[in-house]
Amino acid sequence: MMDFFRRRKNKYISLVLLLCLIILLLAGCWDRTEVNDLAIILATGVDISKNKEIELSVQVFIPKPAEGGQQGGVSSGSTSSQTLVRSAEGVTIADAMSRLQEKLTRRIFWGQNEVLIIGEKLAKKGIGDQIDFWMGHTDPRERADVFVSMDSAKEVLESMPELERDAAKQLSKLVDSQIGVKVTVKDLSEMLTGDSSAAVIPWVAKMSPSNLEVNEGKNIPFIKGSAVLKGDKMVGRLSDKESRGILWPRNEMKSGIITISLKDEKGFVSLNLLRSHNQLIPKISNGNWSIMVKTDTDLEVIQNTTNLNLLNLKSSKKVKRMVVQEIEERERLTLSKARKKMNADIFGFAGAFHRDYPGTWKRKKNEWSEIFRKVDVTFDTKVNIRRTGLSNEKAKKGGGE
Repeated sequence: MMDFFRRRKNKYISLVLLLCLIILLLAGCWDRTEVNDLAIILATGVDISKNKEIELSVQVFIPKPAEGGQQGGVSSGSTSSQTLVRSAEGVTIADAMSRLQEKLTRRIFWGQNEVLIIGEKLAKKGIGDQIDFWMGHTDPRERADVFVSMDSAKEVLESMPELERDAAKQLSKLVDSQIGVKVTVKDLSEMLTGDSSAAVIPWVAKMSPSNLEVNEGKNIPFIKGSAVLKGDKMVGRLSDKESRGILWPRNEMKSGIITISLKDEKGFVSLNLLRSHNQLIPKISNGNWSIMVKTDTDLEVIQNTTNLNLLNLKSSKKVKRMVVQEIEERERLTLSKARKKMNADIFGFAGAFHRDYPGTWKRKKNEWSEIFRKVDVTFDTKVNIRRTGLSNEKAKKGGGE
């Protein structure tokens, strides 16, 4: 009996010792990193320096306690109290990153990086190495939005928006509005390694703020069209209107307003996009390559300053025809520039042919640059006006059809 209790006691002691050992192993806070020990990166810029090296610039967030009358420590004045910009040069982006760490007393943390800006000079030289590094490195975010800047990327990071906290937040919100092109690092990598080997990236310029007395000498970043890349090099640029012409064929048109005018009618009709679905329908017949851009879109009338009563079927058809003409005009304008001036398949035609004609594509893919210029492109656009709104007073009084 004594042996039984002795064995029970020994097991109890062993169990307690085992639990104590497990507790020691579970103590995982010994190597924690405090926020105040990190340099939190909000945005990154990559340029070619005067020494022909890679210049890496980062916008670092400065955590600050809330002050009286402020929310969350965000100053009501200049954003300079919330961020700072630091730069370093290196022969590669990895070399520049290590040199940048030497200039900062806190460990660089890339987890909050939302934006990657590439200077135009570097974009024209080629960005393949930079994108490969970004995709292969474990710390920077693949979902960061990519931009090409007219000026140096560093200058864009140093700019000061009037409403947003910093340049990173300004640019992120602009592309999230879904009015223009939105491209992440992952998207860019896929486009450059895809069948077309071409990409479109939002192009950033700067403008002077409206309140010069408060922000004298500072600029506000804004998106002004798109940069076009073929291979990994920038080969041209598209205006705002031309950039919107890309969105329809790529099935990326999510929101926007189309304003049209009609012949023999004073005033305008503005329509809001509700939904859009687009298809690329390729065809190869007797050695001839053709593709149809098929669009099916729903809109609503949000303003009508003409005399037309859009509840009338004849008037509604007039508006639909003009909307179709406006959409296809934008697409043709962009297609013409992409083919004649840049020879860059930014519409993704190559992927459509590869999908539907894999055998032919395998034999002809090396000739795509020449074939792209000759592809017969047609458009089939269907417009549905789901809501016409109230007819205007002029139409009610018999001023229009």
